[in-house]
Amino acid sequence: MVYTGVLTKMQTEFLEPIQYYLVFENDFIHVNQLLNKTITIKLVGHQCLSCGLDRPIYRQGFCKTCFFDKPFAGDWIMRPELSTAHLGKEDRDLEYEKKVQLQPHIVYLANSSNVKVGVTRKSQVPTRWIDQGAHEAVEIVEVPNRYLAGITEVALKDHVADKTNWRTMLKNDIKDEDLLEWRHNLKAFIPEEALPYFIENNTETHIHFPVDQYPEKPKSLNLSKTPSYSGKLVGIKGQYLIFEDNTVFNVRANEGLVVELGI
Repeated sequence: MVYTGVLTKMQTEFLEPIQYYLVFENDFIHVNQLLNKTITIKLVGHQCLSCGLDRPIYRQGFCKTCFFDKPFAGDWIMRPELSTAHLGKEDRDLEYEKKVQLQPHIVYLANSSNVKVGVTRKSQVPTRWIDQGAHEAVEIVEVPNRYLAGITEVALKDHVADKTNWRTMLKNDIKDEDLLEWRHNLKAFIPEEALPYFIENNTETHIHFPVDQYPEKPKSLNLSKTPSYSGKLVGIKGQYLIFEDNTVFNVRANEGLVVELGI
């Protein structure tokens, strides 16, 4: 069976364990059902997630033109503290920016390779944590816009990590942390504007991934260098497919690639 489509990040369902789905234009693949089967991934082209043209993918699934022109690739996406919609100031498209920035956002702690701080829209909880491969997470503040979340994250980055070590996460070389204690200790560093939104009483969310075998020395599959790969799927964690030979494939990092998936 061969499926062809444009890669976008796997859709997920918060169940025990997490359920993963690849969504192509004409196909819907329940990836958990492919565990312990041999899969072939073959690069056949590119398709920008914005303009739809067969152009080299620059970043985040977009061609270079769309990445620098379109509102959904603005700097405030990766750096929420640069958000300006709450001031009525446009970056690329004020209506779009109002729609995304002026909604509830969560600043959270997640433990995937270590404890890290992050920002996400409230509507993306717990999806964001699943995509990062976090096995536990907790909210710190819930604020009404992206800017307040961004300045809170910046303030806390001086006291806790803001990056995930993907190799450690995939090897499952992790330890449980008391995220409620972390939250309590970090409260003193939250900016004054965000402090009224501090969350006092909630519990950790625990996440379990469908992995039969973790890689000892994960090696990342780059379809530009290796345009065709076959391997036995033994796990899914974060947005990674994990194969028996220690190869791992980051689906999200390859958004915009057109692939043939053979099963």
